Amino acid sequence: MIQVTLPDGSRREYPGPIDVAGVAASIGPGLAKAALAGKVDGRLVDLSFRIDRDAALEVVTDKHADALDVIRHSTAHLLAQATQRLFPDTQVTIGPVIESGFYYDFARATPFSTEDLAKIEAEMAKIVGEALPVRRSVMGKDEAIAFFRSRGEHFKAEIIDDIIPPGDEISLYGQGEWVDLCRGPHVPNTNKLGAFKLMRVSGAYWRGDQKNQQLQRVYGTAWRNDKELKTYLTQLEESEKRDHRRLGRQLGLFHMQEEGPGLVFWHPRGWAVWQVVEQYMRGVYRANGYREVRCPQILDKSLWEKTGHWENYRDNMFTTASENRDYALKPMNCPGHVQIYNHGLHSYRDLPIRYGEFGACHRNEPSGALHGLLRVRGFTQDDGHIFCTDAQIEAEVVAFHGQAMGVYRDFGFTEVAVKLALRPDKRIGDDAMWEQAERALRSALRACGVEWEELPGEGAFYGPKIEYHLRDSIGRAWQVGTMQVDFFMPGRLGAEYVTEDSGRRTPVMLHRAIVGSLERFIGMLIEHHAGAMPAWLAPVQAVVMNITDAQADYVARVAKDLANQGVRVEPDLRNEKIGYKIREHTLQKVPFLLVAGDREREQGTVAVRTRAGEDLGTMDLAGFAACLRSGSNAAAG
Repeated sequence: MIQVTLPDGSRREYPGPIDVAGVAASIGPGLAKAALAGKVDGRLVDLSFRIDRDAALEVVTDKHADALDVIRHSTAHLLAQATQRLFPDTQVTIGPVIESGFYYDFARATPFSTEDLAKIEAEMAKIVGEALPVRRSVMGKDEAIAFFRSRGEHFKAEIIDDIIPPGDEISLYGQGEWVDLCRGPHVPNTNKLGAFKLMRVSGAYWRGDQKNQQLQRVYGTAWRNDKELKTYLTQLEESEKRDHRRLGRQLGLFHMQEEGPGLVFWHPRGWAVWQVVEQYMRGVYRANGYREVRCPQILDKSLWEKTGHWENYRDNMFTTASENRDYALKPMNCPGHVQIYNHGLHSYRDLPIRYGEFGACHRNEPSGALHGLLRVRGFTQDDGHIFCTDAQIEAEVVAFHGQAMGVYRDFGFTEVAVKLALRPDKRIGDDAMWEQAERALRSALRACGVEWEELPGEGAFYGPKIEYHLRDSIGRAWQVGTMQVDFFMPGRLGAEYVTEDSGRRTPVMLHRAIVGSLERFIGMLIEHHAGAMPAWLAPVQAVVMNITDAQADYVARVAKDLANQGVRVEPDLRNEKIGYKIREHTLQKVPFLLVAGDREREQGTVAVRTRAGEDLGTMDLAGFAACLRSGSNAAAG
């Protein structure tokens, strides 16, 4: 007898081996019809997978967490089949799942056009209607190479020849006349697909090497149903409207240019936003016991060798040399903070010691990965490091969690997901210390009373980390803050403290950042608020406008008076109609528009309206400044 344990803990017994589809059918016809794949002892498999021993089974339907990966992988095959039906001279290469969709790389002499994509999409829909069964088969390595060469698929043959060890069996998936090399799993029938759209074409090199043949990469997206697809496409449309690069130009915040790839030129208005964010975070430092420090930009290679960065992060570092010494621009601030800690003797009574720095870092990101403010080569972090004892870890992590959640709330993010990234394959230190670090973070999260998701293999090379993922106003998730436990770097750099019994011990180092890269966070803020920053964040909080030249001197005095009260204000004395001025500053997303005519000049007031078009009436200057300071500016929208 074979015993299958289901997610609810119930068990079913079968007289002999049974496939996943058979288990689903034995549970009920509804589940059998809805089943897409299975998960046997945690491994994702096809419905045809035979269970020949006692096992735990999850039947994957479209409601399962893994359903989208199966759907998207299968839709990539659908794309390749449709493409080769329409364009038989095309060779297929690889087609992986990516965030929100999939792509497939094709070798074809003629570039794909927009019209071609429409034809391919229509053919994909036709194949869905044909309800082709998807079948898995296996071949030996040599047989598979010969098979794909006979079909003119030289790229597939090369993959098998280079990657598959001799003697291994090759997994193939076929649907109708089409077959592909693939590990799977896949949906059982093409009629399980349908909610998809092809998005664009770009160039790619075979196996990612620019020395190789250039291919055409077709991107697509696929979802469980048409409603999810429509929601995603609407989100994409809204994302384009909110693109921080376009709004950055429109609002005069920043620009980037070829002479400084991945580096930002901040304009006065953009730098004003930066300063608000930085000064706000500086206040968070002060309120929570952090002392601000500043470290050098360039440090000797020997220090990076001690930390492990030279071995594990070398390709991402900018280097230079002088007087026969090798240096690197710092990609992170932590080694510098250890040097400050080491410049003096510390007792256990001094701990925890908290350092904070708005530290400028540089990382040699690939040019193809650069993306406005969101992926740059030069950035500044709200970086902090806490030196503490093992016993202090939980309290420090709990305190940091409260700080982070307060910051996100103040910046307008109300949905925050917490994730725990665990030990990666490429790491330093022994497993016992990793286990201790991971256990400490789990304990702290339990003390915070939050739920979290665990991410195996995604920790930093020197320690596990808590990640904070913010959901923006159109539903996108952004990973921002981190808290990392590091048992390794302080010891590598000789950090110690005097213990209660006069011995010496290495402190634990906690790496923490709340907003992370200020560049990236500001890019997020621009898109989250669609450029219409809340008044406390806006680069220009108010514009004062005259109706005629008779009020010009008064408007200039009003602007100066408000500026002296700390308001970021500009006068607009142009000889234009007031309606034109109001429209222009509304498009510039200025929160408050202050208008002065003869009556306002005589009374020492201004007529206040918001960028949303709401008339707030007439106010004196002290009243308006108080309104702005008190936070009653929500009406600005």
